This record gives sequence, C-alpha cells and structure tokens, in this order.
Amino acid sequence: MPEIMHQVSSSINALMREFETITHNLANVSTAGYKRRCTAFSKSLEAQSNRARTNTGEGIDLNSALDFAQGNVTETGRPLDLALHGKGFFLIETPEGPLYTRNGVFQTNPNGQIVDSEGRLVAGEAGPITIPRGAALSQLSVSSDGSISVGGTAVGRFKLVDFKSNERRLISAGTNCFRMPDKDIKPVTAEKVAVKQGYQEASNVRIIDELVDMIMVSRLYEANMQLISAKKQTATSIVSVAMG
Repeated sequence: MPEIMHQVSSSINALMREFETITHNLANVSTAGYKRRCTAFSKSLEAQSNRARTNTGEGIDLNSALDFAQGNVTETGRPLDLALHGKGFFLIETPEGPLYTRNGVFQTNPNGQIVDSEGRLVAGEAGPITIPRGAALSQLSVSSDGSISVGGTAVGRFKLVDFKSNERRLISAGTNCFRMPDKDIKPVTAEKVAVKQGYQEASNVRIIDELVDMIMVSRLYEANMQLISAKKQTATSIVSVAMG
C-alpha cells in the first residue's frame, strides 16, 4: 500500500508540473520566436491505454524538452523585424556569455548599435553592427544571408549560428533566449537558414494541441486523486473492522 501511494503521489506532482508547462506555453502563444516545451505525455498515455493499465500515471514519461520547430512567419514591414526561416539562431552578447534566440525583433541603442529588446548587443560576424549616425531605418536593407546595408553601403552581417544535433542540449535562459550549458559544445555557422526582413517568426505553440494535452492531464490528475480517496476509504474501513 505505501509503495502504491508513493507512486500515485509522484504522478500527481509530475502532472502538476506538466500542467504548469502547458499554461506557460499558452501564455506565450503571441510571443515572437517562442519555442514551446513539450512532453511525451500523449504517447505515454496512449501506450498505457493499450496495455489496459490501471489509470495511475505509472510509466508515463513527463520529461519536457524544447521544441524548436519552425513557427509561422508573419509580415510586419518594420525594418528591424527579422524572421529566421530554417535552422539557426541570432547570437546575443551578454556579460555572462552568449545567448541564442529566434526572436528577431530588434532596435538600435543610442550608439546606433543593433540590440535586442533588453538592450543587449546582437552579434555581427565582425563585432557589433552599427547603423551610421543620421541614417534612417527605412534605408536599412537586410539580405537573406544576414548581410546589412544602409543606403547601399555594407555595414555588417549578422552572426547566424546552429548547433545541429546538439540543439536539444540548449536550455531556456529567459527573455525568449537559450544558452548552451556545456561549454565544450560550440555553435557552427548556420547553413540552412534565411533571414526575412520586415517579418516576425511567430510562436510555434499550437493552441488546440495544448488544450487537448491540458484536458488529458486534468483527467489523469482527477483519476489519481480518486484512487487516493478510494485507498483512504479502504484503509479506514479496515481499521474500523479491526477496532470492532
């Protein structure tokens, strides 16, 4: 009995964490470049059902991972809205080390350097990218390979990187950025990515899928709670009989 109750309790805690993951995904459905967290919940639940197990949550894989699938690309017309199509990341320079993002909603700081929404420098292949003083952003042109020119004069090129098979090792670093915890793994130049100026890559969260997962998590949670209640009632009955 104690072992079964421990398994059920662990399942309930894991389901609560997954529910929080789903709600976080839904909260970021409109965040440019956001990459959803996903779990193997649906597949595990289906496998569990096929084996006709008691619905306790046993055997369900609730480990989560980032889903870097491409989001839809929407046009904004803003010169420093840059969407990536294909595999790759912009590199953001920070005092704590490089971060990587798909959110290409950029701006310029007082020095004319291209920065992200937090004011951090967006890396160019030759260092920070600076827009000449007095130049209008309407004169700025970004080609598909990330090269930037202003009024026909080249001013730099975005440093676009990829982790290939090591992409799955990236972890969230806040503000829609990611970092590589393993310092031995270095990014390489992205080869299969194109920059689209005047566009944003939307979140890859699919509302319907998240709602379906939320319903399944809720039902499994309720089933586990009912099992706990039934076990408690059984234990109470046994004690009552023993006490006469």
